[in-house]
Amino acid sequence: MTAILEMRGIGKSFPGVRALDQVNLTIAPGEIHAICGENGAGKSTLMKVLSGVYPHGSYDGDILYEGRPVAFRDIRDSERQGIIIIHQELALVPQLSVAENMFLGNEVASRGVIDWNRTWARTRDLLAKVGLTEAPTTPVEKLGVGKQQLIEIAKALAKDVRLLILDEPTAALQENDSAKLLDLMLELKAQGVTQIIISHKLNEIRRVADRVTVIRDGSTVSTLDRAEITEERIIRDMVGRDLAHRYPDRVPDIGEVLMRVRDWTVWHPDQPRKVIDGVSFHVRRGEILGIAGLMGSGRTELAMSLFGRSYGRDITGQAELAGRPADLSDVSRAIAAGLAYVTEDRKALGLILEEPIQRNISLANLAGVAVNGILSAGREQAVAERYRRDLRIRTPGVNQRVMNLSGGNQQKVVLAKWLFTDPQVLILDEPTRGIDVGAKFEIYALMNELVAQGRGVVMISSEMPELLGMCDRIHVMNEGRFVGELTRAEASQERIMALILQSEGKAA
Repeated sequence: MTAILEMRGIGKSFPGVRALDQVNLTIAPGEIHAICGENGAGKSTLMKVLSGVYPHGSYDGDILYEGRPVAFRDIRDSERQGIIIIHQELALVPQLSVAENMFLGNEVASRGVIDWNRTWARTRDLLAKVGLTEAPTTPVEKLGVGKQQLIEIAKALAKDVRLLILDEPTAALQENDSAKLLDLMLELKAQGVTQIIISHKLNEIRRVADRVTVIRDGSTVSTLDRAEITEERIIRDMVGRDLAHRYPDRVPDIGEVLMRVRDWTVWHPDQPRKVIDGVSFHVRRGEILGIAGLMGSGRTELAMSLFGRSYGRDITGQAELAGRPADLSDVSRAIAAGLAYVTEDRKALGLILEEPIQRNISLANLAGVAVNGILSAGREQAVAERYRRDLRIRTPGVNQRVMNLSGGNQQKVVLAKWLFTDPQVLILDEPTRGIDVGAKFEIYALMNELVAQGRGVVMISSEMPELLGMCDRIHVMNEGRFVGELTRAEASQERIMALILQSEGKAA
């Protein structure tokens, strides 16, 4: 097979960690090649080696591109060769226009002066190629995440991309936007653009990939041709064992009502409209309650408004915890009442990435690691070591900065932070977003342990199979209201979608 790219014996080390060890990867011209592996397996590190983020000399092994050895010193070196990487965290400047973002660092200029007419014309042409009709002067912050992802691809096309690397491109997208992006990948393949995709969404891998390379613990495990690609085979190679059941077994032991919310209403912080409209629900001891709904249905707004009124204004309604009125008027009072909230955006809102694991775990309960009002480093480290062991956080030590952990281990640190507050009810908002199947199973097992202790869990998720596999009851949400409730026995993807569509029809 003629290769456009060969990576031979790639090795990369960080202090205390061997991230890559003798990784081999071969990419054929014009193919879509998927790279799969658990969080921390080395996928993103390998792509950073390829794109020059980690320059030649900082890693072992050889890279051949279009038949020639290459030694990229930085990302500009690789971009000049047509290798463009789109990271999971989009590299767009929200305040700038689409056109300004499209050609940032790659300006269309004449004698050092930007030619705006040519810039706008080229922007319109590139946007059309990715299926967008937005004006070139539109600020990026006015667009949704799905359109921003397509702008990143258009930006790559502006640089005459020949090898496009997409790192978790659909992680933050809803289903419709994900489908559009996958369709675009297939169109680019038809135009001869070679692509590498890193993704945890195995159904998407099966749809677009010609071949799959699986990496485990920093080493190449297998490369599968299209006929060999099945979710079961990929999972087995990723985790080193069969996962016969995606969700751990649990025999529910559901007790009395632990939390009750009545007629909860929340107004938009800036607009004259209700975001949450008269929502009522309860959670019992030992129960996992699911909240299903499309993006924008109000799920996250409900969670944030309950947790210390972190969202919205003119909030009304009543809340009880353990049979007593609960003061949820700010975050400190919500924590004291026994409520915890694991945000859907762990990097921006759940963690301080530059701080070590032990500091992140203690943040929500500093009194628990203080002696006479003074923070005790010894206590803080002991608490962190306990959660590191109990939650199986994979790290060389609790002094490691959280930004250096994989997504699954970052999520465990967020969970540890809130478990240290000893909550009665945990609201988990997209608790497995962007983490691999092995880490997902560990999070599910932890949820089962929590409800077995008599706590209650509220689980918000965009993945309906996850809700169906884990929840005892599911509330279906649409346009700020609960439009249906299903028991575990009643729930199915079809019934959930039917409730959403029926409620939209009534609203119309």
